Amino acid sequence: MTLHLQKDLQQLKASVLGMSEAIADRVRRAIDSLVEHDTELAEQVIAGDAEIDDLEVRIEEEALKILALHQPVATDLRLVIALLKVNSDLERVGDLAVNVAERARFLATQPGIGIRLDFARMGEAALGMVNECLESLVQLNVALARKVIRNDQVVDDMNREMFMALQERMRQEPATIERAIHYLSASRHLERIADHATNIAEDVLFLVEGTVVRHTHEEYR
Repeated sequence: MTLHLQKDLQQLKASVLGMSEAIADRVRRAIDSLVEHDTELAEQVIAGDAEIDDLEVRIEEEALKILALHQPVATDLRLVIALLKVNSDLERVGDLAVNVAERARFLATQPGIGIRLDFARMGEAALGMVNECLESLVQLNVALARKVIRNDQVVDDMNREMFMALQERMRQEPATIERAIHYLSASRHLERIADHATNIAEDVLFLVEGTVVRHTHEEYR
């Protein structure tokens, strides 16, 4: 590895890690806005969307520049590919955080729907997966990455429970349908955040071991 390539790879990793910190903060704020009915937090998340989009574009340009100038091979090439994929997943997590915040902004102005919805627990689980997948990336920790992959099913189950509870509530009380749909959307967005955290964990396994584990999650559960 040339000194110039090493410097560019270190900068690329630093850029991705900086973006990951910003994304984790936005996910936390989006969840808090939903749980606490806080429109100010929701607005902060929504207003920051353009910044995340700009970061994603800049990181992609950095990665493409490395590929064009240095033509890396073997481990270095795998690193660039993995970071490109992580960058894409992080941007999607940012979009989903905005979606949650938009649902939260609307729901904060509405009355409750008469049932308990444990978004705090679901949000904690999804955010935990985001934080752990990012920690696994920083540390190149395959054991932690596999833990994230296993935990995806936990959030899937929470989303399914949320759907069933809201479906029954809409059946019992049609007047709640609009609000229930927003809650359903928020639940689905949290579930998708967990999916992207899983993708990042899979990218860590690819980076460290060179193994592709997408579509083979059962091996890690």
